[in-house]
Amino acid sequence: MLQMASALSKTIRPVIVAAAALGLASSAGAQDRLGGHFGVVFPIVTHANGETTNIGDDFKAGFPVGITVKTSENYAFDLEFVPTLDPQKDAPIGVSLTVHPGVLRSLGNSWTAGLRMAFDIGGASWGFTPLINKGFPMGNVTYFVEMVVPVRFQDDTAGNTHGAIGLGVHVGVGF
Repeated sequence: MLQMASALSKTIRPVIVAAAALGLASSAGAQDRLGGHFGVVFPIVTHANGETTNIGDDFKAGFPVGITVKTSENYAFDLEFVPTLDPQKDAPIGVSLTVHPGVLRSLGNSWTAGLRMAFDIGGASWGFTPLINKGFPMGNVTYFVEMVVPVRFQDDTAGNTHGAIGLGVHVGVGF
């Protein structure tokens, strides 16, 4: 019985060591493929319903938080959530949430281009957002500045769809 336990131990030990080594190797790969970011975004100018407004006319600030999964050397899937504060005169601050999944492509030299879908939770608004991003790697993080062009379609209470296009600046840190 003791010899059988010893033989079993000798057989299992290398299997456990190999499994642990493979587990460590795959988790290291996963760490290299998973990232995130957070920052602040300011809509600079928006054109909707024949009117153009700028940041001075309608100040808003969004706070994007995202989870990024690199699917290859050049491509990544990014799921971003953007709570936005919209101060109103003589009213409580409005808070909205945009769910912003998208695909990012590395262009090299710390430049990235992307396209996100946009779904405004609690509102009749959806669309897409093309972006261009310049990163500034510093140690384990990358600071970035990003230009976004949100294109949205909103339905009014009568069921008519109106479009809007804007230009915004997103600054933040990725890790």
